[in-house]
Amino acid sequence: TMMIPFPAVMIPTYFIFKSLGWIGTLRPLWVPALFGGAFNIFLLRQFFMQIPNDLSEAARIDGLTHWGIFWRIILPLSRPALSVVALFHTMYVWNDFIGPLIYLNHQRLFTLSLGLQFYQAQHGGTPWNLLMAACTLVTAPLLLLFVISQRTFIEGVATTGMKN
Repeated sequence: TMMIPFPAVMIPTYFIFKSLGWIGTLRPLWVPALFGGAFNIFLLRQFFMQIPNDLSEAARIDGLTHWGIFWRIILPLSRPALSVVALFHTMYVWNDFIGPLIYLNHQRLFTLSLGLQFYQAQHGGTPWNLLMAACTLVTAPLLLLFVISQRTFIEGVATTGMKN
């Protein structure tokens, strides 16, 4: 799925969502976003491959099940990778323009990026002061999310080059 660009699957995806009755609703934006993407899977897989097997073997000797190993050992160690995936995926979904443009047809459902474009086109010109203020409001939640998760990023970078 990473090798096929979105414009190549745009029309078949539209027909699938149309047959489901989802055009004009927010479901075509939410449902695919819930499942992540290939980049997230590759990133998490690479991170999981770096976790030493000795940890899971020691936990298995101590009596943990597969789920216990995952919840008590693997998941806490994966916080930096999970925060990177969460931030990247949030940025992708938050800044998506073409998806909402295709699937949404009511102004009340427009996302912020689509609403900004609609506002600019509606007024015939570009009121730069209002447009820049709106762009600041659009980027503020992403900046806040990064500031909140910055400690986890630094923690992940600090432990990247360490060996057992």
